[in-house]
Amino acid sequence: MREQSKFLGCIVGGAVGDALGYPIEFKSDAEIEARFGSAGVTRYILKDGVAEISDDTQMTLFTAAGLLLGLTRGMLRGFSAAPHEYIPYCYEDWYRTQTGPYPMYENERHSWLANVEKLYRCRAPGVTCLTALQGGAAGAGTIEQPINGSKGCGGIMRVAPVALFYCDTKCPIGDSDLIAARAAAITHGHELGYIPAAAFAHILRCIAERGDGVEAATLDAMRAMPALFPHAQYLPVLQDLLTRAVALAKEGGDDRTAIKSLGKGAVAEETLAIAVYCALKYENDFARGVTAAVSHGGDSDSTGAVAGNILGARLGYSAIPKQFTEPLELIDVIGEIANDLYLCGDMEEDDFRDSVWLKKYVKFDYRPEERV
Repeated sequence: MREQSKFLGCIVGGAVGDALGYPIEFKSDAEIEARFGSAGVTRYILKDGVAEISDDTQMTLFTAAGLLLGLTRGMLRGFSAAPHEYIPYCYEDWYRTQTGPYPMYENERHSWLANVEKLYRCRAPGVTCLTALQGGAAGAGTIEQPINGSKGCGGIMRVAPVALFYCDTKCPIGDSDLIAARAAAITHGHELGYIPAAAFAHILRCIAERGDGVEAATLDAMRAMPALFPHAQYLPVLQDLLTRAVALAKEGGDDRTAIKSLGKGAVAEETLAIAVYCALKYENDFARGVTAAVSHGGDSDSTGAVAGNILGARLGYSAIPKQFTEPLELIDVIGEIANDLYLCGDMEEDDFRDSVWLKKYVKFDYRPEERV
């Protein structure tokens, strides 16, 4: 069932995991333990009192903006491309925030996020994403015509909004899974660059819509993927990793040893496996789950973000400790996007003509400081 707390929990939870993991990304286990102790990363490394987000959260916000842009155009014009077809245009905006000055020219904007000056910060943007997007929306990759052979985690870490957007709608879950895969394939063309994104979206939608537990949602995703990608050569790699992640979580052994056996999280299948392991083992404890997800010598911000998405959707916003939400960079913007994703599910045609909504998703001239 569509619940606002789960939407907020998912998007904010992902940002929390991202911000916890970003400063220690690819630090060694020894370095992490020396700084934080055996308990792992239980607190932010603040910069001027702020827990900074990385490109993972930035791109998640632009994914949501693309879906909301497409939906709004369809409702107001009576016809449009499918909502997900607008995601590449909002990724264009993100690309310009990373490569150009603030403010963006008015005729270049596709989302109100382009008006948020703090998004014009380069937070280790992935080279694969930047290279894939330098040609704009017209050069976006697809499943049928891959733009490259990358299976990096830059595709999976940003697609949580797809699962939420289609939660509790008439769109079959297999269709929304494919939309998540297509969103990842815009920049990541390897099978294991986009199929894990589909599995991730499936897990999130099962949790947010049906109230499934992490294990049930993961097993359901594993059953669904072969039908969606019947000719995929590398699907068994993902299936084996997820099977191992579930087994390790249930065994209850040492987290760092278990995570090391699943990989570093730099590629999408490892990112998802590590996130599933942590979210399943600590299914009722958001803080412990994200702490485990970032406290390893790998791609900590991405594994933290995906685990945070899963745990936030499972437990809801109230389960995220205030010590993580209060210093989080752009918490108001992140929460506003999450709320828009939630609200759009019950909006009638006239609601899309609301003056603030029009400024956001038609005129693109809304600024967060205008918030009532």
